[in-house]
Amino acid sequence: MEPIFLAYLGVALVLVLSGVGSSYGVTIAGNTVVGAMKKNPGAFGNYLVLSAMAGTQGLYGFVGYFIVKPFIVEGITMFQATAIFCACLALGLLCLFSAIRQGQVCANGIAAIGNGNNVFSQTLILSVFPELYAILGVAAIFIVSTVI
Repeated sequence: MEPIFLAYLGVALVLVLSGVGSSYGVTIAGNTVVGAMKKNPGAFGNYLVLSAMAGTQGLYGFVGYFIVKPFIVEGITMFQATAIFCACLALGLLCLFSAIRQGQVCANGIAAIGNGNNVFSQTLILSVFPELYAILGVAAIFIVSTVI
């Protein structure tokens, strides 16, 4: 296998996994919005913010791509390609799972707001915790990029 192929495979994985995770996360939250709107339609702004939270992990996948892009060139070594592949795979998996879990946290907050509870701020704070791990993944891919 050519090293450049391995690096591009890593890029494909980070983009796909982060995108799929964000798609699932925003869908989980969005589905809950539909139910919550029946009980409390006046809180749509809060629902919208919480629904969008899980979409950021897809953006982190693109950030990861732009971090490693300068290193994917003809003549890339197998070591460099493997480092890119592994870093992209790690970031992709972190984004996948953190987006899904973040969507679930937001969905619970949306349901509570729909039931008349004033928990928007608390839900927003709690939804940041799963996202933190995706941010750490971006930091890790940046650190890996400094040694390749």
